[in-house]
Amino acid sequence: MNFITFLGIGKMGLPMANNLANAGYKITCWNRTPAKVKHLPPVLAGNSDLNTAISGADIVISMLSDGSATKEVISRLSDTSLSSVKTWIEMASVLPQEAIDQASYLKKNSIEYLDSPVSGGTVAAKNGNLAIMVGGEENIFHKTKEILYPLGRPVLVGPIGTGQLAKLANQAIVGITIGAVAEAVLLLERGGADVDAVRDALSGGFADSTILQQHGARMSKRNFEPGGSVKTQLKDLKNIQKVAKMLDLDLPMLNDVAKRYLTLADNSQNLDKDHSALFIELLKRNKIKD
Repeated sequence: MNFITFLGIGKMGLPMANNLANAGYKITCWNRTPAKVKHLPPVLAGNSDLNTAISGADIVISMLSDGSATKEVISRLSDTSLSSVKTWIEMASVLPQEAIDQASYLKKNSIEYLDSPVSGGTVAAKNGNLAIMVGGEENIFHKTKEILYPLGRPVLVGPIGTGQLAKLANQAIVGITIGAVAEAVLLLERGGADVDAVRDALSGGFADSTILQQHGARMSKRNFEPGGSVKTQLKDLKNIQKVAKMLDLDLPMLNDVAKRYLTLADNSQNLDKDHSALFIELLKRNKIKD
């Protein structure tokens, strides 16, 4: 049996850790907010001390907020606590270069590395059907992928860093599509159509998508309880812009939707809303009071 330490038990991390435990793995959880490890499901163990939580683990899975958080945590780890760790799986969304730097740092302790960010939101995290985009060496992926199956569908997309690049591509599609769905929903509402009926009519066609069905419904119902947050979506869009600049690329649709999310985020109350709340920005842009 593999002993796994899971770092970061937020809205995504907790159900992911739970699914691993239910699949038979022994899981120890750690969180930067210590109180979170005091109220875990019975199948999960918790430890508020970072080095103690890692000590004895074969695998470390990181699901912290971003690359800076992960870098800070890694810097606090002792060689002794890392001595048992064979593989580090970075499942948070970080910059591709941050993943490469993490792998280089951990290699000094003979720790193998996969960057394996996820997509699908809290629903997929709970149901164990996340899209998992993996960057790393093929042999490491093949001997580690069994651990990822309880979480979703792992696919190797290239060397270290490309998992994160794939996630950025995913978030570009998500952000731009949310913008398109918001405009379609507003058009339908203003024109007097039954939005739910139109979504049903479009089901299975070229315009259909999870975003149309799930977030289109959220927009119609004005239900912006967070799955993926505005704050996280904006972080990802900014990261895409950083990478695009490094690659000397102009991404006009991405830049436009990023500006719209920035406008939405001007009101701090919107930051923790679901990213489908971009619809609120569209209403305001059209001077529509809801």
